[in-house]
Amino acid sequence: MAQSPIRETDEEARALARRLIDEARHGALAVRDPETGHPVVSRVAVATDAAGAPVSLVSDLSHHTQALTRDPACSLLLGEPGARGDPLTHPRITLIATARFLRHGEDGHEALAARYLRQQPKAKLYIGFGDFGFLRFEVTRALLNGGFGKAYALTPADLAVTNPSGSAG
Repeated sequence: MAQSPIRETDEEARALARRLIDEARHGALAVRDPETGHPVVSRVAVATDAAGAPVSLVSDLSHHTQALTRDPACSLLLGEPGARGDPLTHPRITLIATARFLRHGEDGHEALAARYLRQQPKAKLYIGFGDFGFLRFEVTRALLNGGFGKAYALTPADLAVTNPSGSAG
């Protein structure tokens, strides 16, 4: 029987996972195509809410928003390769999640919009458009690749922020 490549989650893995989430400004969002059931991936802007959970600002006109309206199961890949070396040696995290929408006028939208703009200031151009709303990622599981030979499976508790409200404002 093959040995599992997944290491026991430790504080170093938790800290790396938090850093990848906190520092991400875009990611790859995977959804299921409603017509074919096949995965479809889109690049989306990313920020965090006051609890440290990832969020995105999305248009109702986008394919990924329409797909998530029908099936909220998704995953979000965060982490960018460095300027040098093999891109596969740089850390990244896949967040397995359920999408929840927060629309204009709903409780918490205004506070999240102010926070989002501190992290994504260019969104000021379109954050007020009626077809844009927030997408919250309710993470159920995460897969962290911390580099060669450093694979971890994390729970939502492993991703918890020790100081909610974080440094992102």
